[in-house]
Amino acid sequence: MLNNAPRKSTYCHSQDGNALHIRRRGMTSALWFGILSFFTTALAAAPEHGIAMHGQPKYPASFQHFDYVNPEAVKGGTLRLGVVSNNFDSFHPFVLKGVPAAGVGKYLYDTLTYQSEDEAFTEYGLIAEKIDMPEDRSWVAFHINPKARFQDGTPITAHDVEFTFNALLTQGAPFYKAYYGDVAEVKTEGDLLVRFIFKSNENRELPLILGQLAVLPAHYWKDKDFSKSSLDIPLGSGAYRIAEFKPGRSVTYERNENYWAKDLPVRKGQYNFNKVIYEYYGDDTIALEAFKAGEYDFRVESSAKNWATAYVGDKFDKGIILKEEVKHEMPVGMQGFAYNTRRPVFNDPRVREALGLAFDFEWTNKQLFFGQYTRTQSYFENSELASHGLPSPEELKILAPFRGKIPERVFTTPFETPAAKSPDELRSNLRQAVKLLKEAGWSIKNKQLVNTQGQNFTFEILLFQKSFERIIHPFVQNLEKLGIKAEIRLVDTSQFIDRIRNYEFDMFVTTLGQSNSPGNEQRDYWLSSNANTPGTRNYMGVQDPVVDQLVDMIISAPDREQLVYRTRALDRVLLANYYVIPQWHLSMNRVAYWSHLKRPDITPKSGVDIDTWWTKP
Repeated sequence: MLNNAPRKSTYCHSQDGNALHIRRRGMTSALWFGILSFFTTALAAAPEHGIAMHGQPKYPASFQHFDYVNPEAVKGGTLRLGVVSNNFDSFHPFVLKGVPAAGVGKYLYDTLTYQSEDEAFTEYGLIAEKIDMPEDRSWVAFHINPKARFQDGTPITAHDVEFTFNALLTQGAPFYKAYYGDVAEVKTEGDLLVRFIFKSNENRELPLILGQLAVLPAHYWKDKDFSKSSLDIPLGSGAYRIAEFKPGRSVTYERNENYWAKDLPVRKGQYNFNKVIYEYYGDDTIALEAFKAGEYDFRVESSAKNWATAYVGDKFDKGIILKEEVKHEMPVGMQGFAYNTRRPVFNDPRVREALGLAFDFEWTNKQLFFGQYTRTQSYFENSELASHGLPSPEELKILAPFRGKIPERVFTTPFETPAAKSPDELRSNLRQAVKLLKEAGWSIKNKQLVNTQGQNFTFEILLFQKSFERIIHPFVQNLEKLGIKAEIRLVDTSQFIDRIRNYEFDMFVTTLGQSNSPGNEQRDYWLSSNANTPGTRNYMGVQDPVVDQLVDMIISAPDREQLVYRTRALDRVLLANYYVIPQWHLSMNRVAYWSHLKRPDITPKSGVDIDTWWTKP
């Protein structure tokens, strides 16, 4: 990831009538919700052990552990993992600068709550022993567990929560401003209670979003510059601490025997290894060979070719190394060629649609991927959130007010990625692409596509993995048939991250991950105000007031049903604007691991979670 965004198991409504009525009499919205918070404080239900986005938590207050863990898992041993990257230069994952070491966010820091992996979006108390909020969700309060400790033994307090929130908002990565943008105020009420008051009660996800807050020690950061990246070993509160590291080569995490939360229900059966070591490899081919040689223990395979051809031999035949395809029920998101629409060459949707016609998925899947993949048709693929066919009556109610402001095809034509099941169909697609390019003001001269100013159509595809070049070359060759010159630019990981953060690219291959409960993170992906803010995930430079409004509607969805309809509406508008050329997906985890590793009998909806595994004694 390019920033340490809080994880989801990993987008203007008017005020109500009463609020408008009071505002007409001179009362501001902020003051109204301050009064509302005062009264609802007294009306709030008793503090709860967990909160669900919609409905009730699956697990009762008396639960002992999650269903998908083994509470009797043996503690001990070492887990060695591989990372394909050239470098890391920071243990501070909360700022934009530097390349954070793998694992530093999840192993060093505990959060206020912990999200279960077998529910759409439900959280249970971790640092926060209990969660308190009114029915309208206009504020949330977290009761800090008196036993919560940082790794130096210092108690975690509400003041640390307040410090963390303010530091992230003012000095953290740009993501946090959008993610926490609906918080009006944070205040401590003694050492063990912190309350967040919201600007309105429309962002129903916000209490859960704040529960994802990783709490940092105020006393550690007191004399340090929070905005700067560093390889100084930080003080955390999590299950592991950094034992040693070799810059750019490896980092070792050691389990904290005095970990304060090890017996909590949300931690039972997890973090079972005494040590977790990340080994860095500059190339995926080298990393794969290192895995088969026993240099590390567990690998998630992303290459179809490798999966079909490389996981063979004596060790696999004898069961020394195991390979499995593990199904999951999570949205796979969108992997695709992402356009930088800030570039003049890509600011016309007709041009973006035309280039998509030159990508031959069917040939690629058959010749390069052994037929393993399915073409992606949605930003929320593999879930009920994905749009299909024409809009339903419920979706039309959402989209109709935007008619004339969004492409008419949203209402008239189901979105389908272009197919080319034969050479003739590919030629037909390319002819259609030529027509679209001509409509957009491009024409062929001397076998080169030029615009009305005589400028050639050229661009770069930015990569950091050499193994991806073979996949892109056929696409580049098809673009040449249109008179377009596309060059592959291969850079190291650090340069790649820096260029993506600052939008210094024409096109790159991205994966926009999604959860089963989209919400605040959609702002980071699509909001117009983020389009030119370095470090956000609005890589494509989307600047569309309709998209902004649809994102707000998703965030304020009153129930699961409306969340689904509103997300599908956003999906349709994004697809109709051709911000990416969709690639492919797989609704399973391809994992290989050495046989001394063991995993629980139950796999959660989110798929494989290595932190619930253990090693044989």
